Amino acid sequence: MTYDFDTPIDRGGTCAMKLEALPEMFGRTDVTPLWIADMDFAVCPEINKALNSRCNHPVLGYCSTPDSMWEAVMAWLRKRHGMETRREWLAFVPGIVRGIGYAINHFTAKGDKIVIQPPVYHPFRNLTVGNGRVVVENPLIQQPDGHYTMDLEGLAGIFATEKPRMMILCNPHNPGGIQWDTDTLRTVASLAKRHGVVVVSDEIHGDLMLFGERHIPFASVSDEAAEVSVTFGAPSKTFNIAGLAASWMMVPNPALRDDFYHWMEVNEFSTPSFPAFTGAEAAYRHGEEWLSQCLAYIEANIVAVEEWMAANLPEIKPIRPQSSFLIWLDCRALELDQPALVDLFVNSAHLALNDGTMFGSQGAGFMRLNVGLPRKELIKALEQLKKALVPAETV
Repeated sequence: MTYDFDTPIDRGGTCAMKLEALPEMFGRTDVTPLWIADMDFAVCPEINKALNSRCNHPVLGYCSTPDSMWEAVMAWLRKRHGMETRREWLAFVPGIVRGIGYAINHFTAKGDKIVIQPPVYHPFRNLTVGNGRVVVENPLIQQPDGHYTMDLEGLAGIFATEKPRMMILCNPHNPGGIQWDTDTLRTVASLAKRHGVVVVSDEIHGDLMLFGERHIPFASVSDEAAEVSVTFGAPSKTFNIAGLAASWMMVPNPALRDDFYHWMEVNEFSTPSFPAFTGAEAAYRHGEEWLSQCLAYIEANIVAVEEWMAANLPEIKPIRPQSSFLIWLDCRALELDQPALVDLFVNSAHLALNDGTMFGSQGAGFMRLNVGLPRKELIKALEQLKKALVPAETV
């Protein structure tokens, strides 16, 4: 079956956050939403079929999670990522940000230090500060080609001197789109084991690997990684079903897992609604071909942005992601301060992208672009940017 990613879909009237939050986030509604990380593509039809079939039943009472959903998750991890898991390692969580918040509250106390690596997904900082913990930054190192590497020496120093209780790892990394290599992840695991640090690994973008790259689950790289890791994953970004709040967590080490999962269970934090497990199972069982076609479309969109920028606005350098549908745009050659850069995109070009400084001060001069939309709509948005930047008489 060939799936359609070209036809625009009107998301008005669906409470879509990327539309509803425009006034608060950008101060206006007449902007093209290219910010929050969901896609404007119709989901795999089998997901809708499964949800509709269940919702058409006349009774919508309490439900228990079927073993078949966990079998689907484990089969997916084995086939897609070579990750062998056990049923007892896995539990449901209603969204990865919530899950990280639960982990922070269970494994750390107020005043404890938590390491993040900016520029990085902003809820890591918000969750840490909002729960009364202390952020310790180990900034990434940007290479000449625009990509980032981890400052492992800096991390070792932080673990030794700051004595953090936790590190939140983004693997693959958002917003840079980086899949950390095995050696880097093994070093992180070794350091964490040595210093008693719990590593919370957000792997929500791990299914969205691009251009031949492979996802490397943190827990898979060594025995030490399995021992220190609390991993979060989900079908939500992968299959564009974030509204179902269907996520999972994986903790191989019973010394970390038993108390944590008991705490989650008694507070009913790990009890899913039936749409969550119904949609998740349908996605993992029937969505692979849809995903394959979606990733090919995203790759073509990324190439289209690269070629368009090179031909029209070479001052803006798209950093090719190894994962996901988000491009980190290096706009520093425009020589605008961050307020002026944001003003250019929002008020002149009428485009709603994520401000790079949302991900930390290291994001100054950058914007994050979501390319999970029909290509014609994407190119139209880029033309709006060109019109805002290039005087009319030279266009």
